[in-house]
Amino acid sequence: MTRRQKAISLVVVLAVASLAAAVSLNVGWIVITAEQITPLLWGIASFAVVIAGIILYTVFLVLEIKRNEEHDTFISAVTHELKTPIASIRLYLETLQRRTLSDDQRREFYGVMLADTDRLQQMVDNVLKAGVDRQKRPEAFSRVDLSALARECVETAALRHHLPADAIALDVQGDQPLTVMGEADDLRTVVSNLLDNAVKYSGDAVRVLVTLATPTPDSVWVRVQDSGVGIPSSQLKRIFRRFYRVPVHGATVKGTGLGLFLVRSIAKAHGGRVFAQSEGEGRGATFTVELPRALRA
Repeated sequence: MTRRQKAISLVVVLAVASLAAAVSLNVGWIVITAEQITPLLWGIASFAVVIAGIILYTVFLVLEIKRNEEHDTFISAVTHELKTPIASIRLYLETLQRRTLSDDQRREFYGVMLADTDRLQQMVDNVLKAGVDRQKRPEAFSRVDLSALARECVETAALRHHLPADAIALDVQGDQPLTVMGEADDLRTVVSNLLDNAVKYSGDAVRVLVTLATPTPDSVWVRVQDSGVGIPSSQLKRIFRRFYRVPVHGATVKGTGLGLFLVRSIAKAHGGRVFAQSEGEGRGATFTVELPRALRA
């Protein structure tokens, strides 16, 4: 039993004991004042207030315990996510300092360090954006070519995760520009987070398909499909919560629990939506972001 489960169990036991004591007192009061209407009614009303107070206090306390546990988990995950790329960059820098390397080796090391730097930058951006109110006026948006943006994100993800060229495929359907009104940086965060999740939950055999399509003349889909661990049906409605991470049996997946929360927040701020599909554990997952298509200028 975890520390949080023990704390919640203790709170529930205390609440039940308090309710039992309150019921006993109320029964005694009813027996004593059975023939006196006014004291009896006051006693019943006071009992109802006490019971409601105990229930509300217990609910709020349990929620606070869960929130504290989520924050602790988040801090632990962020700390780990920071240490990994920093340790990698330090190792490569020490190697460059102590050894004589060929130009090709140096270029390879520089590429890896840049990818680790991008990873750090993305994590910092996610943490900062998670605390920002995403309600923005459409007048502040500009035209964004989703095809070019998705291609850039695919290339960056392949470099960041050291993947072969065919690990992430991009399929742009149709011959018309897939343009939306929005903020390019936020939309880049959406696609990057979906790609990172797909790679992390794919295990060793990474096969990801990114599809851009227009299901209707007024909308654009960005769909990221993987063949990884999948998502249980009971988790599909929870995965977009802040700090929530899908439990994976027999494996540890890195992350902060902010990626999908940001995807939903940004999609909503752009007048769109996001939804997930999965046939169950071990059968992969598909995430689809639907955004309003920009009218031709």
